[in-house]
Amino acid sequence: MIKKIVVSLCLLLSLNALAQEGTSSPYSFYGIGDIKFKGAVDTRSMGGLSVFPDSIHLNLQNPAHLASLKLTAFAIGATYANTKYKTETDEAKARRTSLDYLAVGIPVGKLGIGFGLIPYSSVGYKIQKLSNDEIPIYSRYSGIGGVNKVFAGFGYAITKNFNFGADVQYNFGTIETTNLRYQSQIQYGTRENNFTDLQGFNVDFGLTYQTKLNKKLSFFSSLSYTPESELKLDNTRSIDIIQFQSTGSVSVVETQDVDVADTNIKLPSKLAVGSGFGELKKWLVGGEVTFLQNSVTSNRFNDIEGATFENSVRYSLGGYYIPNYNSYSSYLKRITYRAGLRYENTGLVILDKSITDFAATLGFGLPLSGTFSKINIGLEMGKRGTKYYNLAEENYFNISVGLSFSDKWFVKRKFD
Repeated sequence: MIKKIVVSLCLLLSLNALAQEGTSSPYSFYGIGDIKFKGAVDTRSMGGLSVFPDSIHLNLQNPAHLASLKLTAFAIGATYANTKYKTETDEAKARRTSLDYLAVGIPVGKLGIGFGLIPYSSVGYKIQKLSNDEIPIYSRYSGIGGVNKVFAGFGYAITKNFNFGADVQYNFGTIETTNLRYQSQIQYGTRENNFTDLQGFNVDFGLTYQTKLNKKLSFFSSLSYTPESELKLDNTRSIDIIQFQSTGSVSVVETQDVDVADTNIKLPSKLAVGSGFGELKKWLVGGEVTFLQNSVTSNRFNDIEGATFENSVRYSLGGYYIPNYNSYSSYLKRITYRAGLRYENTGLVILDKSITDFAATLGFGLPLSGTFSKINIGLEMGKRGTKYYNLAEENYFNISVGLSFSDKWFVKRKFD
């Protein structure tokens, strides 16, 4: 088990170098960036559905599921995103690789505890524009950074049917954006630099219920709630007088600091309710609805115009199928096959147009021979936004890979 953890940590270090720009979306300019986290690979492959208990996989969306763990679980996941952007006049492509989560869950009788790190949101865009004026104005916008969450929580089996859980999360990160303008036939241009250092806490609560409908079928339901919280933003801004060199690089002629107010951004309250039914270790289907009070969200700086936020809702539908989880003759029969659909109103409104996101998902849980561990692979194809009204349409195809190592820890030796 120790060797597996060492290998995973090496993978984490290599992925971390690639995760500095976890998105290329122009929509990441607003709020705290593009919300990246949609669950572990196994739940994400079912449209983000988080209602099912699992004894070997970590459920990172509802802490009450920690009480269902029977083995210590170590999980890490990453995503390769391939996105094509469209406007009414232009097209572009971008690729990104990012770390999704790193977490550990430990069962202790009726109690399950968990902790880990989640890169929650990401800012990463580069936009260039040339005006149609008689003397063209060249503009370039870029951003990098995001919000990370360190969390620790527990789940407790109140009765045979009910689990309760809670966790606390510390949010931290930095966001840096630049806006450059340069007019031909003029020697100097200007560049505005904005830097934000943010931090804050929030908590999650969860409740799950399961019961047998008959000898084979079981019913599951879950509820999770995240109260509204706040991030404190320490903002700084400077203006550079710049000059382009013959090599294309930019040299700074003069820099002036600009006073800008520190701000607070509210993280929206979230309520998720879902249910499902099926035969454990064979097949399960379910649905979930998530309500977010995004209308309390704001931008990092008070002078950002053209964008607002509204309350939003997300719908998830999905499930899995295992032909024969303990088959000795066929590896294909032991694979977990997952699928799902997800639709959401993201809560972001630009030029009075709501930005929506729709995706279809597919996944496979590949068991590692002789263990309860799995390699989970998820595929996600979807579309966000629109190419009309001077906005951008994002058509994306994501490949996610998660490693879930499950084993018994802290077992007392019978022989010295």
